[in-house]
Amino acid sequence: MDPTVVVPPPHRRVARRRDTAIPAVDIVIPVLNEAATLGHSVRRLRAHLAGQLGFSGRIIIADNGSTDATLKIAAGLAELFDNVSVLHLSARGRGRALRTAWLASTADVVAYMDVDLSTDLAQLAPLVRLITRGGADLAIGSRLLKESRVTRGPRREVISRSYNRLLRIVLRVGFHDAQCGFKAVRGEVARRLVPFVEDNAWFFDTELLVRAEQHGYTVAELPVSWTDDPDSRVAILKTAWLDLRGIARLRTEGIAGRRLARFAGVGVASTLLYSGMFAGLAHVTTAVVANAIALVLSTGVNTEANRLFTFGVRGGERRMAAHLTGVASLLCALLMTTGALGVVHLISQRPAIAAEVAATLLATALATVIRYLLLQRYAVPTDDHSGGAAAASPPPSMPLAA
Repeated sequence: MDPTVVVPPPHRRVARRRDTAIPAVDIVIPVLNEAATLGHSVRRLRAHLAGQLGFSGRIIIADNGSTDATLKIAAGLAELFDNVSVLHLSARGRGRALRTAWLASTADVVAYMDVDLSTDLAQLAPLVRLITRGGADLAIGSRLLKESRVTRGPRREVISRSYNRLLRIVLRVGFHDAQCGFKAVRGEVARRLVPFVEDNAWFFDTELLVRAEQHGYTVAELPVSWTDDPDSRVAILKTAWLDLRGIARLRTEGIAGRRLARFAGVGVASTLLYSGMFAGLAHVTTAVVANAIALVLSTGVNTEANRLFTFGVRGGERRMAAHLTGVASLLCALLMTTGALGVVHLISQRPAIAAEVAATLLATALATVIRYLLLQRYAVPTDDHSGGAAAASPPPSMPLAA
């Protein structure tokens, strides 16, 4: 079912001086069966926004799938207060709620916080200023900075630190706390970045930040005062499992994407080398002999180039395995291209060289896939520290805001 979005008209900028305007901020509160706390939290946040914060703020209650009186209470609050609105989705998922609300927003900055208001509201203005004045593209509250003041049980503390340490080791991210429910994003950045985020649940936060770093956006962190909600209904084990699956997806995607791009580049270069040698030799010898010579030479170049550039293997490590793999892929390519030439000669007794080149290129493309799989299996060190995402340096981070 399509979401029902009920939001007020676009923000009007409020002039302070002739050359400045107060930035508009949309603060999303995702809720699921929060009838007991929603009214108090929204009133408390609204009272805080009434202070001199340096921005024009409004609250969007994003209800996705509540079965209690949450939606009714949210609608009542929206009717009572002009800076409160409601977004209702029938499908659940915090990421889905944030995606829908942020993409529908026209504000200068979009933000979100948990309905329990675990983070001290005094830190909302500094969070927004990291974007409006500090030049950050994303600003996040972090409970794991030494300046932060956090009150929560030991189990959640251990899980949180372990999860974020895993992120820094596996994905080499530059931020410290992916899951704190206190984030802000420059509006135009959110509208460009969010469509790249696949997850619609709790991993949305982590993937948003990883995608931001991948796209070169700046993430700034703010130390926060944070108090755990004892009534939290987050299924920790299920969420942890889904988060681990998300990390594995991003890790695999990062390695595979970069490797395939480099492998394709090496493949194009070696294919051009092969084609040039084959076309030149075919004028002075038979097509079969020309094919064999061109394959031997281009395969050797291809194997060494893939060791260095695709898989990042330096020195003599696994060189023998790589070149034995190259020989195996050469034999495979030789059989496939020779068979392709045989088919061409069955069709025509005197085929044009262009037809022979086309047939061998098609067979070579199929053999290339086999070469990649063989190299990945036998030519790369088993710990995989020499290539892929884990070897990349983390992106530069902004100075932490005090």
